Amino acid sequence: MMRMNYFPPCPQPEKVAGLNPHSDTIGLTILLQVNEVDGLQIKKDGIWVPIKPLPNAFVINIGDMLEMITNGIYRSIEHRVTVNAEKERLSFATFYMPHDKEIGPATSLITEETPARFKRIGVQEYLRGMFAFEKLYGKSYLDSMKI
Repeated sequence: MMRMNYFPPCPQPEKVAGLNPHSDTIGLTILLQVNEVDGLQIKKDGIWVPIKPLPNAFVINIGDMLEMITNGIYRSIEHRVTVNAEKERLSFATFYMPHDKEIGPATSLITEETPARFKRIGVQEYLRGMFAFEKLYGKSYLDSMKI
């Protein structure tokens, strides 16, 4: 799946949310920040850190599904987008996800020392739940998958 994001300039950017804080619920996101305008931020240790756009560079984002499959070894990242007072921001996001019948921790990663941290769920059921979830904010949907 692919999505184009357009954020027009806003004279009062502190009063507008470009994209609310969230983690991507899919497996992997590849993002191109087309016109190199700041706005993407990730949450690290409770602080919002801006990601400086680099020319012709992709941002690779681990999604919730991949965190589930790796049993938390690779963690999805909470992120948001802010708007700019003077410039428009344009980005393209491509989303990848497993098309297996079920997702959950890979059996090769489950041991007595590292038990499963997430439940197994059918991909279709996961997607239905994601779209029906009350409020996708932060990592709330992934938290609902924890054991």
